[in-house]
Amino acid sequence: MEYSKEFKQAISAFTSQEKDKLIIRLLRKDRILSHRLYFELIDEETADDKRLQMESLIKTEVKQVAQKYGRTKYFLPGIRRISAKITEHVKITTDKFGEIFLTLLLVSETLKHLPKSGDHYKLYIYLLNKIFRSLILTKKIDPDYYLDLRETYEEVKKEILQNKNLEQLALHNGLFLSWFEPENIPEHMDVILKEIKAEGLLK
Repeated sequence: MEYSKEFKQAISAFTSQEKDKLIIRLLRKDRILSHRLYFELIDEETADDKRLQMESLIKTEVKQVAQKYGRTKYFLPGIRRISAKITEHVKITTDKFGEIFLTLLLVSETLKHLPKSGDHYKLYIYLLNKIFRSLILTKKIDPDYYLDLRETYEEVKKEILQNKNLEQLALHNGLFLSWFEPENIPEHMDVILKEIKAEGLLK
């Protein structure tokens, strides 16, 4: 929504007390905005601190979800819920590096705790989409971060190589394992993904 000049002027004309009441009312309706303002204004923890907390949460919760739902249809929804927490972390902290690192960690931890038997096709496709998004985002950050991401990419690659069904599915859907070296990610990864999806893949 675009705000007209007149609308902005009307808001500016509010008294300080009126503005305070309006802000509080809006924050009550938008939990993410409320957390983000708290983080930016008074939180003593940094984005790095919160990323470390998320890293621990992912490892703990993926293991719990796998133990409880690993062989059922509820495993994927459980992983989606954890992914939603990563999204919330990024919205609150604007942690661009963390979005990539934590998403790749979620993928590797999921594969690590995944039961060897069972039909995991939908889960695999979900994870492959997560990997592709991570590849795209990696090309958008400073290359200085590549070194910090290399180990996490390598962990995901290792888990894929240990799962022949997933390895074959990855190649079938246009994901090359050579891209797991950040320096080898194609420049126009977003275009490549669009072309792959246009072919009806990753579904």
